[in-house]
Amino acid sequence: MFRPYFFLFIILFYCFPAQAQHPKKPTSSEIHQAIEKLNFLGSVLYVAAHPDDENTRLISHMANGVKARTAYLSLTRGDGGQNLIGPELKELLGVIRTQELLVARQIDGGEQLFTRADDFGYSKHPDETLAIWNENEVLSDVVWAIRKFQPDIIINRFDHRSPGTTHGHHTSSALLSMEAFDSAADKSKFPNQLKSVDVWQAKREFFNTSWWFYGSKEKFDAADKTNQYAVEVGDFYPALGLSNPEIAALSRSAHKSQGFGNTGTRGSDFEYLELVKGEAPKDKNNIFEGIDTSWNRVKGGKPIGVLLKEVQYHYNFKNPSASIPKLIEAYRLVQKLENSHWKTIKSEDLKNVIAACAGLFVEAVAESNLATPNSNIKLKLEAINRSAQNMALTSIVLSDGTRIEKNTDLKFNESHRFESQINIPSTTSYSTPYWLESKGTLGMYKVDDQSLIGLPETPKEIIATFNVSIEGETLAYTKPIVYKTNDPVKGEVYKPFEIVPEVSAHIAEPVIIFADDQQKDIQVVVKANRTNLEGFVQLAHPKGWQVYPEKQNIAISNKGEEQTLTFTVIPPKNQSEGLMTPMVHIGNDIFTKKLVEINYDHIPFQMVLLPSESKVVRLDIKKKGENIGYIEGAGDVVPESLRQIGYNVAIIKPEDINAETLNRFDAIVVGIRAYNTVDALKFKQQQLFDFVEQGGNLIVQYNTNGGLVVEQLAPYPLELSRDRVTDEHSKVVLLNTTHELLNYPNKITQKDFEGWVQERGLYFPDKWSKEFTPLLSMHDKNESPKEGSLLVAKHGKGHYIYTGLSFFREFPEGVAGAYRLFANMLSVGKETIKADVQLKD
Repeated sequence: MFRPYFFLFIILFYCFPAQAQHPKKPTSSEIHQAIEKLNFLGSVLYVAAHPDDENTRLISHMANGVKARTAYLSLTRGDGGQNLIGPELKELLGVIRTQELLVARQIDGGEQLFTRADDFGYSKHPDETLAIWNENEVLSDVVWAIRKFQPDIIINRFDHRSPGTTHGHHTSSALLSMEAFDSAADKSKFPNQLKSVDVWQAKREFFNTSWWFYGSKEKFDAADKTNQYAVEVGDFYPALGLSNPEIAALSRSAHKSQGFGNTGTRGSDFEYLELVKGEAPKDKNNIFEGIDTSWNRVKGGKPIGVLLKEVQYHYNFKNPSASIPKLIEAYRLVQKLENSHWKTIKSEDLKNVIAACAGLFVEAVAESNLATPNSNIKLKLEAINRSAQNMALTSIVLSDGTRIEKNTDLKFNESHRFESQINIPSTTSYSTPYWLESKGTLGMYKVDDQSLIGLPETPKEIIATFNVSIEGETLAYTKPIVYKTNDPVKGEVYKPFEIVPEVSAHIAEPVIIFADDQQKDIQVVVKANRTNLEGFVQLAHPKGWQVYPEKQNIAISNKGEEQTLTFTVIPPKNQSEGLMTPMVHIGNDIFTKKLVEINYDHIPFQMVLLPSESKVVRLDIKKKGENIGYIEGAGDVVPESLRQIGYNVAIIKPEDINAETLNRFDAIVVGIRAYNTVDALKFKQQQLFDFVEQGGNLIVQYNTNGGLVVEQLAPYPLELSRDRVTDEHSKVVLLNTTHELLNYPNKITQKDFEGWVQERGLYFPDKWSKEFTPLLSMHDKNESPKEGSLLVAKHGKGHYIYTGLSFFREFPEGVAGAYRLFANMLSVGKETIKADVQLKD
């Protein structure tokens, strides 16, 4: 299996905590690359809106070819997109995409930064985007990133001069970056930041243009490139055995939740940068021209540069540890610098290079992956020096203040293992993404601690610092405490060490639909995160709802054990909705949080602490038909949602699509983007059309108009577009009020389109044959009506329905009208069948 960290530069091995991943062990060639990077004092900040917007070819070139400190500032965490690998959406998808970005940066050599902007979904204009985001706060975050990172060069992915031609988030990222270029150097702008950082003026700002922005390669080739700079990005790195585009493709492929697997290329290639602010470089082949990127840029730095050049020149690939004495000497000189920015960065870089040269391995492993505040956890500590360099482990300092004096010589390849324990103070914060700790707004996460803003992850509180003496200099290596175990298949497996509440609880279903006034039993799962847990559970519920019993006792002996409780919920007679929360009483404390685990092989294991809330909805809904077949697409919760309203839903594997299987069902539903992601469907389309012709209903949910695996999406001509309606409040016009689908078995009215979230729908067809009947019309502000959101066509005895409406977003939010409309889609034609049967009788 490909392991992205194999060819990482040593600096990145230590800059990002190895949470839930194996510690990185660099090769001799990678160490040499890191030494070369020690002698480059220049920075590049790449700015865009979302995970996947970044140009990994340019980031990799700057980090690995130029050796510049390079970071990607993504204004959002991608919460508003779709998920091709699982059911997580919204904030949980943002957690996944954050981790995918970190994996991508570990591959291409960059660092990762964010703002507090929330990806609320597609936006058609920056005016809309900046009205939903807090424009001043996001600008503040971009300025903060510039002042902290101190880039010499800023590169924007998008063009600030083209509002309305692309995603509003995209243009907004460029507009804010352009403004922040000047604001970061202005003491009057965001003065409170200056308590922690200094003002900073970047030298120049570019727009990373390409033929895509011109509409075609021909137009781009013919364009005036006087103000553009061509950057060769087809470099080959012999020490890594990879070309720059190959590294970039591997980085791009880390965005698995978006299906961005990419194939690397080889050979010369170029990226183009258009100067949009600052001083133009005179050398067309060097965008750093005029910027001193040597050690001469800092007072007292010249001898450090001379020394590190010597280290680089005399580096012994067979014995990297031979460089350690000179590296220690350089480290001492760096400590004397006045420039705090480069002093801090290069001190850490030097420490990590020294550790790599020595093959120094230090680690603190907990006996469990979870602990609660005010508890004690046993630790296993290890230190080993795998070089001939003399060094000693002087002490280990734990985050609870415990200091373990060792004064132990770390002799060549002699492992030293110790046992200890650490106290988790009662004031320790729970482990969870910091941006999710407080409730934000539609467009912004709420983060009050300025020092956290922009960080990709929550800093670990529970740490161990190994103090190592080398050549008379004590170097401190701080490591987050981790947990590891052995898996029979995967071998050694790492997980992060997490601080959690004593207990967590959740209702088994995030949305519970009551299609009538009959009671339902719901299950509450309580998990103990410590031993000998006793207390009781109540359910907070909306007014008008009843819950029995009022409370139930819990008694859980073992840490990690779960207890499931069953409560009976009686809904009101009339339509109603609200939130239901388990409240776990332990002593004088009440716990109302749930722990969500995110476990995918391509990213570190994640644990997210969220409010434990399930939506309960009493619907006024009728349905016809019972048995539904579902062909899964790119991860949605529609099957579970249909089961909630009483349908029998069976998942159909593509290889099982045949007449015999299909005839068992009243209707077949095709999951979102199935025709983009399930190759096997290209061979099954005619059988689905035959099912419709014989009297079945086939409902196809949205697909994108690029990369369809079938030539014929419907039994009649139908063409997808990029039309979408992003305003979830946009007015919906019923085009054919007498059509059966809008009347049977539920009467669909304007009220059914209230309470929709994020959008109305996406990728609507814009052309269709006369056999289709459009039922709905809707549009965003200042746009023409879009009538392709819900199309129905009679085909033989059955019905083919294509819909771009965002049911996959509405169902998890318990939107009543979405359920009623979908029930009608499943039921269409059933009234006619019933009438025919009565006539025969």
